[in-house]
Amino acid sequence: MSTAASAAPFDPTALSDALPLPLYLQLARHLRTLIVEGRLTDQDALPGERELAETFGVSRVTVRKALRELIAEGLLHQRQGAGTFINRSPHVEQRLSALTSFTEDIGGRGLKPDSRWLSRSVATATPEEAMALGLRPGAEVVRLHRLRLADGTPLAIELSALPTSVLPDPDLVQGSLYETLRGRGHPPFRALQRLSAIRLPSDQATLLGVPDGAPALYIERRTFLENGTPLEFVRSHYRGDAYDFVVELSLV
Repeated sequence: MSTAASAAPFDPTALSDALPLPLYLQLARHLRTLIVEGRLTDQDALPGERELAETFGVSRVTVRKALRELIAEGLLHQRQGAGTFINRSPHVEQRLSALTSFTEDIGGRGLKPDSRWLSRSVATATPEEAMALGLRPGAEVVRLHRLRLADGTPLAIELSALPTSVLPDPDLVQGSLYETLRGRGHPPFRALQRLSAIRLPSDQATLLGVPDGAPALYIERRTFLENGTPLEFVRSHYRGDAYDFVVELSLV
């Protein structure tokens, strides 16, 4: 693992007492620009607080406040006893007005979509799954639990439940779930989604490569066929630093 000190074009002149912006926000802005433009490499270690303070001619308190700003934004993360690291993950803007799969979303933005299976099984539906999918008590569902990645970077954890009447075998899904469903004559037609902001517990944070308690979006989606039959119930956790969800509104 390399240190960003040797590769990053730190510019002490980016900070000035003549500017109305506090020095810590000027430093945060400068580091943010280096990260977003790719001049600081993902997972590289930043120099220590003392070195950064000497480089920019500011106090360690100023450096510490700047780093806290970027950690809160998800652009940096700290590892206990190891230091502060760059977190330059792919950033995705997803419009909520179109029903698309993760594979379609990521591929359409020029990134390489991928999945890592956490589990896949046939099991008795939980009460929550049975209610969402309109199933009788004791009915079976296929569960697909996946870590979703873009260009090798984990972005989301997704748990899908589907009636066995539309997907009898979880091994039928090799790539895009929606492509598989369309090929079997069950094309998704519309969906209802509910979003909420959460902080990730340690097990999910570890899977997504972010600090414990990092901000995330929790999304529940119920997908339907054109005739209104429930098709899929999905619970997803999206990295808060990697996703923007956009809704287009119009006057009526």
